[in-house]
Amino acid sequence: MPLREPPLNAVRAFAAAARHLSFTRAALELHVTHSAVSRQIKSLEEFLGVALFERRIRQVTLTAEGQQFFAEVQPALAQIGAAARALQSQGPTRAVRINVRPSFAVRWLIPRLPSFVERFPDIEPQVVTSTVMPEEAVGSFDIAVRRGLEGWPSSMEVQPFLEDEVLVVGAPALFKGHPLPDLRALASHVLLSARTRKDDWDAWKKLVGAPRARPAGRLQFDHLHFVLQAAVDGLGIALAPTSLVSHDLASGRLQSPLPALRMTLERYYYGLAPDAAPEASYVAEWFEKMQVEGRAEGA
Repeated sequence: MPLREPPLNAVRAFAAAARHLSFTRAALELHVTHSAVSRQIKSLEEFLGVALFERRIRQVTLTAEGQQFFAEVQPALAQIGAAARALQSQGPTRAVRINVRPSFAVRWLIPRLPSFVERFPDIEPQVVTSTVMPEEAVGSFDIAVRRGLEGWPSSMEVQPFLEDEVLVVGAPALFKGHPLPDLRALASHVLLSARTRKDDWDAWKKLVGAPRARPAGRLQFDHLHFVLQAAVDGLGIALAPTSLVSHDLASGRLQSPLPALRMTLERYYYGLAPDAAPEASYVAEWFEKMQVEGRAEGA
């Protein structure tokens, strides 16, 4: 009687956990729960009849058998992935619909899409913008990104994405004529704000202990990406989420005169629709990669 082969899903869970030496990180990579990874690995250990990990408090390490198995399994999984990608590249272009807010699309997603297209040339990302939460969205999508945990359908399992803060930004030319060396100089500037985030300035001033002084003026816009464009054009200063202005700060289009004075925002989350196209998992994988690279840039 031929020997049974080990369950492939369990092998994939083991490989991810062995690579990260963490069941939690393996779960994030595979877009499943921690308990699902633990069950898969336990079933694989029972199938093989050996322990693959040593479980410790908040830490796992590979046993000698686990190290040997990982050394042989990882190249085999890579070969399977390469074979699948080779066949996929011969087929038609596949599409995945990404639902995000307009400001996130303009300031975060679109500037980074070239790296996704380079990594997954056979997948067509279709950006769908909406200002409503995913549970209220009209039309289909495969994956969505929003701040916070409210407004998600109960059928979607969401994953934590970008952490975020706001800080003061403005055009370099503006600060040449009107420097902002400390909080007292805020009174000489026009404050820009979005209708959807009109309370940010008051909350930030209270947090950092800014003096109660009337600003030189106030300008309000419908959407945050209009606010950021107004800041680039020198119309005033804005409280900008770091997630949305990293490219502008890196290029010198915007400057932050008070970089240490920041206010924490709700983090972003992403979720895959229950009927999402298989390609959505590649977008989720890319989101995780962008998140790790963003942490490295901010370190």
